[in-house]
Formats: sequence, structure tokens, C-alpha cells
Amino acid sequence: MALFTWSAQYETGIFMVDTQHKKLVEAINTLHDAMKDGKGKEKAETTLSFLVDYTVQHFNAEEELMKKKGYPDFVNHKAVHDKLVAEVKDMKAKYVAGKVLPMQVSSFMSDWLKNHILGTDKKYVPFLKN
Repeated sequence: MALFTWSAQYETGIFMVDTQHKKLVEAINTLHDAMKDGKGKEKAETTLSFLVDYTVQHFNAEEELMKKKGYPDFVNHKAVHDKLVAEVKDMKAKYVAGKVLPMQVSSFMSDWLKNHILGTDKKYVPFLKN
């Protein structure tokens, strides 16, 4: 069973953003399944590395769109992105070092993405869609 089920509540209506969010959801679910099924630390680490890299790519794409559209809260949104990237990298490092349980990692990733989409990202949607 998926940890994070995509639904309409997570849609921004911005194709690029929604596509990237769905890819992050898919990776989070892959990570969760690998950890839940005991498929090994290597699979989990590979997926975590992808999540870190893709999160950075996604945030860069979002930020470019915000700059292009002149989003007035860009500086604050970027600060949130920077904090989230640091948190994701920290969680990966803790996992690799054996300082957090596998399921804590997938739950953390799922929760931060849900909260980011429903909180921070939903704030820019009306501005960027115009």
C-alpha cells in the first residue's frame, strides 16, 4: 500500500509543478516500499539520493517560474526551499549513519511534501496561474 496517495487536493493546476510533485510522490512510495519490504539499504540509499537530487531540481524549476512571473513572496518561498533541502539532506545522512529508522525516513519525506504542497505551494498558485 502506498504511503502517499496523490489526489486532487495536491494539484496546483500548473502542469510542470504537478508532474514534478507526482514524481516525488512516486519516489517517496518507492522508498517506503523498499524499506517496508526489507529490500536492503542500497535500494533505500539510491532512492534517497534520487529524492535529494530531484527535490533540488524541482525547487530550482519552481523558483525559475516564480522569478519569471515576478512572484512577490519569492524570497520567503526560496528560504523555505533552502530549509527543506537541508532537512532532506540531513535525513539522508542520518539514515546512512544508522541514526534513524527506515520508516521514519519515508514518513518524514511524505509529511514534508504534503505540508509543502498544501501550505507553501498553494500560496503561489493564484499568482502564477494569472
